[in-house]
Parts: sequence; structure tokens; C-alpha cells
Amino acid sequence: MAIAAHPDDIEFLMAGTLRLLFEAGWETHYMTVANGSCGSTRLGPAAIARIRRAEAREGAAILGARFHESLTRDAEILYTLPLLRRVAAVVREVAPRILLVPSPQDYMEDHTETCRLAVSAAFVRGMPNFRTTPARPPVDRPVTIYHAMPHGLRTPLRQPIVPDVCVDTTDVHDVKRRALAAHRSQQPFLRATQGMNSYLQMMEDMSREVGRMSGRFTHAEGWRRHSHLGFCEPDDDPLAEALGNKVRSLERQAGRTRAARARS
Repeated sequence: MAIAAHPDDIEFLMAGTLRLLFEAGWETHYMTVANGSCGSTRLGPAAIARIRRAEAREGAAILGARFHESLTRDAEILYTLPLLRRVAAVVREVAPRILLVPSPQDYMEDHTETCRLAVSAAFVRGMPNFRTTPARPPVDRPVTIYHAMPHGLRTPLRQPIVPDVCVDTTDVHDVKRRALAAHRSQQPFLRATQGMNSYLQMMEDMSREVGRMSGRFTHAEGWRRHSHLGFCEPDDDPLAEALGNKVRSLERQAGRTRAARARS
């Protein structure tokens, strides 16, 4: 399951991995916590939210993922108990083995608050005394959480982020691009408000840069694995097990490099 903040966030940074899991036979799920209501300088919130819902449904269909409805409006993703209860209900309903979530550090609060909500929702998935809205029974199943790269591949203080693992998305890059292109309403908005002259080109640039980080792939998505405590066994890594040689661990590579230097 991929949980992100806004329609198009999954397509920017998670869609290649989600599509590879689908092609590997996994049931995949797609949800954005916010509905895109602030994604226009011309249309009102209800009108643009309707458009962006349709675009998100199209993107999810291209990726082969089940679409889940958004829960709140843009810039209103706050770490509150009512919203946590709603996110937790969806996590219990899906009971994902792999949970793809935003980076804990990103350039805007909607993204980081979505990360906090998704992680907490996974943490309380099996707690009978935590109530969800609507009510859902607790889930006794491990989940491994992977954090995507931040937009721009840097923290809000402009520090570069290096992933733990890179997933080779070269073979599904065209599918990822088509899914992002479905969010056609965002081209003029992102150009006007965030200086993204081409949001498709920005995705291309990030994809190629993570591919360069991998030292092996042309296009890639980067991931950092969350602590296992409260979620799964220490060595659980279902993403690597599912995708095999399409996953390259930069942690292991760095360890081998350090060992080689020590021997020399």
C-alpha cells in the first residue's frame, strides 16, 4: 500500500515500485490523505478536488492499484486524533505487508504529517483498545514500512538524502510517466506556484538522479526502511524478497566498501 499526501505524490516518488509489486503479483493499494483542493489558482476547492480525484483514479488504474478515497483537504493534514483514527481504519482494512510512505523530512508539512499519520496508523493496527473511524477490527500481521525520498531529494534545510536501497524502475518508467501525466491539471499550477516548469521533467530528473545513486540503474526510486520495532521482525525486508535483483542495497554496498578499505 502506498499512502501519500496529495494526488500526484505517489506518481512522483513511489509509482515505479508500486507498479513492480503489481507485476510481481501483489495486490496494491493507492491513497492520498488530501484531496487536492488547493491545487489551482483559478478553480475553487470543490471544483479542483473533483478534477484531481478523477486524475488520481486514472493514475491508480494505470498503476494497477486499488484507489482509496482521500480524507481531508490540502494544507489540513494535521496530526490529530480524529484524522489518525480514519487513516488507521484504512490501514486495518488493507492490512498491508509492505507500506510505502513519504519521507520524514520533506519541503512541506502535508508530506511530513502524512508520514507521521501513516506510521502511527500502522503502529496501532493490532491494538484492540485503539478505536478507528469507522470501526475496524485489529490486524495481527507484520508490516514493513519504507520511506520514499523527499521531493528534490533533499531535506527542508537542503541537505541531500541518500537512500538505503534503490529499486530499478527502468522497465516500468513509461508506466510511471503515464500515471503522472494523468495529473494534467497540475502543470500550470506547479509552474505558477512552485517553479516547476515541467512536472514530468522534474520526475525524470529525480528518477535519473536516484538511478545514478544506485550505481547501476538508469531510473530508480530510493527507499529508507523504518525501524522494525512494533511493526515486524528485525530482518524483515519483503520489498527485497518481492523484487529480487531489481533492489540494490546501498547499505550493504557501503559496508563492503568499508571492509575493503579496512583490509587494504
